[in-house]
Parts: sequence; C-alpha cells; structure tokens
Amino acid sequence: MSGQTPQPWGPQDRPQSQNGPQSGAPQSEGPQSPQPETGRPQAPGRMPPRFDVPEEQTYQSDSGLWLMGQPPEPPQGLQPGRPGRPGDGNAGRAGGASLFEAHRRFVLIGVGLCVVIAVWVGLGMVIGGLLDPYFPDGAPVWVTLAVSGVPLYCVAMPLSMLVFARVPVLKVRQFPLDVRRFLTMLAVCFPIMMAGNLIGSGLSKIISGGTATNRINDLIANGDIWVNALFMVLIAPFFEEWMFRRQLIDRTRRYGERTSIALSAFAFALFHMNLFQFFYAFGIGLVFGYVYMRTGRLRYSVAMHMILNTNGALVAPLVMSLAGDQTSRIAEGTMTEQEMMAAAQANPGIIGVLLYSFALMAVAVGGVVLLARNWRSIEFYDPPERLPGWQGVRIAFLNPAMIVYTVLTIVLGLWQMGILTFG
Repeated sequence: MSGQTPQPWGPQDRPQSQNGPQSGAPQSEGPQSPQPETGRPQAPGRMPPRFDVPEEQTYQSDSGLWLMGQPPEPPQGLQPGRPGRPGDGNAGRAGGASLFEAHRRFVLIGVGLCVVIAVWVGLGMVIGGLLDPYFPDGAPVWVTLAVSGVPLYCVAMPLSMLVFARVPVLKVRQFPLDVRRFLTMLAVCFPIMMAGNLIGSGLSKIISGGTATNRINDLIANGDIWVNALFMVLIAPFFEEWMFRRQLIDRTRRYGERTSIALSAFAFALFHMNLFQFFYAFGIGLVFGYVYMRTGRLRYSVAMHMILNTNGALVAPLVMSLAGDQTSRIAEGTMTEQEMMAAAQANPGIIGVLLYSFALMAVAVGGVVLLARNWRSIEFYDPPERLPGWQGVRIAFLNPAMIVYTVLTIVLGLWQMGILTFG
C-alpha cells in the first residue's frame, strides 16, 4: 500500500511497518509521533479516519523541521516528551519565555487586524467625503463598492503585512482535497449559513427595535449583476481568504490548530462589522479554516467562498426577482400558504422561487446529515508549541490588541446599523 495515495477523511489500513517498529525491532524510548484527537480507541495496525496523513504532515518549528513521526528536540521552553494530546502533561507545556513570545506574537496579529480596520474605514470615509459633491443623489453601487474595496485591498491589507510579517510562518506540507470531500465540506456550510443568518437577523431586529437593515443585501439588490460578480464573487473571496486563512492560520497554528482556526473565524466574522453576517461568517470561517488547516492549500477555501458568494450575490437575487412585487414578502416569510398559492397562480415566477427555496433546504438538510456522519472524523494535531486549554484562549483572544480589534469592529458595526451615533 505504500505506493497508494492516502485518502483523507476515511479509514485507512496501514501496514505496521509504516507507522511503528517492525516485528522484532527494538522500540525507541524517544519522543513518539503525535496521535490524532478523534476521541476513539484505535485498533492495532489500523490508522484512524484521516483528513491528511500524520507521518507526512510537516511542521516547521523554531528549532527546525518537525516531521510527524520524527520530531526533533523540542523548541526552547517546551518540556521533552511526545507532543501528545491535550491534558497529557506534555502538550504545549512552555516556560515563561515561550509564553511571553506567544503573547507578543498574538498581540502583533491583533495590531495587524486593527491596522486593516483603521486604514480601511478611515480612507473610505475620506474618499467618500471627497466624492459626495459629485453624487448629490447618492453614489451608484459600483462607486460605493470601489470606495470600500480599493482602500481595503490596495492599502489596508498590504500595510497590515508590515505587522504580520513580524510573526513567523509555520510551514506545512500540502495535501489535495478530492471532489467528493470538497462537496461535503461545501454542503456543511449551507445549514451553518442558514442558522447563522436567522440568529444574526433576529438579534439585529431585537437590538435595533426592528429598524436595522442589512446593508449588504441592500447593495446586492441595487447593484448590477456584473459589479456584484466582480467585487463579491471574484475579488472579496480571494483577498479575505488570503488574509484570514493564509496569514492568520499560517502564523498562529504553531500554538494549536483549534486556537488558530477559531481565531481566524472570529476575526473574519468581526471584520464584516455587521451583526447580520457575524454568526454565519464565524460558522463558515470555521469550515474554511479547517479545510485550509488540513490541506495547506488556499484554493479550496477560496473556491468554497466564491461558490457561497455566487449563490448569495448572484443566484438568489436573480431568482427572487422572479417574484416581482412580492419579493420582499417572500424574503421576509410574511406570506400565508393561501396567499402564496394565489400569488403563484398570478405569477408563475413564484414557483421558481419556491423550487429554489426547497433546493436550498434540501442541501442544508444534506449538510446536517453529512456533518453528523463525519463529526467523529474531524481531527486535530498538536504542533510542538501548542498552548493548552484556557491558556491558549487567554493569550490568543484576550490580549490587548485583540480586545481593541473586537471593540473597534463592534462599535463600527453598531454605528453602521444606526444604533450608535457620534456627535
């Protein structure tokens, strides 16, 4: 089987000689390869369900190359012993110097995120103010998107790299994701998006007293299909995945895969500065982060992001337009069954809207089933410098820079929703 390509996220039978000592060979008392955290006992001679292959997963630590199965001497500040699993006493046990360095690096991550928001919002307000006299009746959608996008992608994100570059990247091997598993992960995103959208919309109405509107939906509804395709389907997914998956995960994964994925998703959700989007952005951010963590390739999360944005920015508005003047009532779910049937007889386009809604619901149900079936196959591996439990949460999420980023994005989000006013 040594010549076969290992398949991720499925049980793999491996000969004992590939993953352990051969029969009669003396066992080494040195550090052992880390075990995946699936929570299931493993039968002798059988590898656990895989998303990638541990003996080929490469981590690059400060002390040099660390190939799972052949770890070098632990980095300075780590206790000797196998990298291990959470709670075994050897995973992520660091001295004061290592904890200080971890804290410093997460602060730099938070500072870089603050730079993105401050420069993006600041430049956008300046440019928008300069252009206001030229559009007394309101700027067209393409101008609004350009005023937002150009400062973000051409100035704010590049400037943030001056800060992020001070945090070293942890290099890993890359693995492919076949079509079946790609579609599985994509399907999982749909129920997450639906549930997150319901939570975000409900909380927004409660907090604002029903006055807040989703500005993204307004831009999509009033925009040209080609403008939406350019900014929301092509440009935004690439830059956002490059920032929140590649830059954040590559620079924080050394301190724990769970921590890195959660931080990436949390920062991504706050970045939208929109309570309507926060919960589903966090949910799909977890999925994107996990896919990137297990493959090391940005193309998969970018493709998923583009597909989801295509549905939200292009397909959904096109289908909803078939309902004519009943679009808003259907979207809000305020039509009774009798009203829906009568409207469908008067306007056959509403049947298309209903079929589209049923299709989305079917995909969402399928996503829930697939997630439940594969839940125990989700795996995480311990890098050499993993910060365990509460220690990782405190250093990653509760450092001063991340607190400032969190407060800044929340305040700006409430301001854009019209809940907070200044002056």
